[in-house]
Formats: sequence, structure tokens, C-alpha cells
Amino acid sequence: MNPAGAAMNPAEFATLARAERELWWFRGMERVLFKLLDPLAAGHAISRVMEAGSGTGHMALALQQRYGWRMFPTDLAWEGVSRTARTARISPVQGDIARCPFRAEAFDAVLSLDVLVHFPRGEEVHALREFARVVKPGGLLVIRVSALDVLHSRHSVFTHERQRFTRARLIRAAQASGFSVQRCTYANSFLLPVALARFRIWEPLMRRPPASGTSMVPKWLNQLLYLPLAMEAALISKGLNFPAGQSLILIGTRNT
Repeated sequence: MNPAGAAMNPAEFATLARAERELWWFRGMERVLFKLLDPLAAGHAISRVMEAGSGTGHMALALQQRYGWRMFPTDLAWEGVSRTARTARISPVQGDIARCPFRAEAFDAVLSLDVLVHFPRGEEVHALREFARVVKPGGLLVIRVSALDVLHSRHSVFTHERQRFTRARLIRAAQASGFSVQRCTYANSFLLPVALARFRIWEPLMRRPPASGTSMVPKWLNQLLYLPLAMEAALISKGLNFPAGQSLILIGTRNT
């Protein structure tokens, strides 16, 4: 989902199409994201939106349908761009998000979901500076990333994840690139103890090779795992910021 040398494993695209529609993590994190975006969409004049590192285009379609935005999903990998819906309001682009193929101040908002983690540590700044270039002054920035190095897993290795973030480091990176941070919260927090047990105890004991973590699970388990994220979404919508979690979501605006 990124520049050459910082791309997601192409094999992951094969499992994403169904998982993004049905798997608890995608459904739950989408609910969390919408709870954050709903008031922003109502309070800002947003028309043109770039999704930087758009994968299969699933989220671009969801955002277009929910908010009516004209979406420009952008990804380096043809495996993702070729799967993206093409409509009058969705214009997929194959391109490098560290060298965005758009003019300055072309967008009202830029979203980048679980993409910066594929850059070598420190090189995410190239993408963030491009986001600042292509979004209008006062325009929105929405970033989601994997959090906390201790949660690096077999899935992380399989997808070519190269770094994870802390809240402080993500905020510093956004501010250094020309954004004012409005909010930054951890998410997928209630299941943090389960993740720690799995990634730091179970996986080292099993010593299995890297593998995708997006395979489907039984329906009962899928719903059970979704419920904590649904509860988090409700709390985040009330203004609660979680102090730790498996993901981080940052909302910012470009400095004028």
C-alpha cells in the first residue's frame, strides 16, 4: 500500500475482499472511525478526499456512500487499485503516496488507514509532508496506525509492517509535517490483554511462520470479538480517549 520498498505483502490482498466486509476487526474499526468522522463531516465543507494507501478500495466506497465525498483512492499496488470500484464519485489512482500524483491543495481531507506502518521508521515523514502539500489549509487529516512495538506479531511480519507507533511519536510526526492535532486516541483497547497473551506468549511458544491474521473465524466468535469495539466506538463518540490500545487514530488539520 505504499512506495516501493515499503509495500504491504501482495498476498494479503487475496484475503481482504471478504474480510473487510465481515471480519470483526474491520467492522469494529470502521464503526470507531465513523463515530469520529460523523461530527467532522457535519462541521466541515468536504468534497474531494484522498485516501492514501487505499488497498482494495473498500473504505473509499464506504466513505463515499456514507458522506457523499468524491474519493480519490490511491495505492501503489495494482493488486489493490484493480479491485477498487470505479464510479462517477470514485476515481482510483495508482501512485506513490510519498510522491503524490496530485497538485498542491487539491483536497479537503486526506485519510490514511494502516499505511504509515509499512514505511521504515522515520521515512513516514515523506508521506506526511505530501499529505500537507495536497490538502488545503485548514483541511482534515485522518490517520490510523498500528500501535506499540510489543504487539508486533506473525501478521505484522506477513504484511511487511516495519514499525508501530506510540501516541507521542505519531503526534510529533504530524506536527512536524505541518498539522495541528485535534485528537489522538488509542483504539482496540479492551482486547489489549488478549493480544498481549497471544503475541508475546502463544505465538513464541508455537513458533509458526508468518501468516495473515485476516482469516475468517466462526460466526459466534466473530460477533463476540466485535462487541468490545462497538463499545469503544460509543465511548469514543462521547469524547473518551483511550490511554493504550492496539491501534492509534489521529485527527488533525493543516496549518494555515
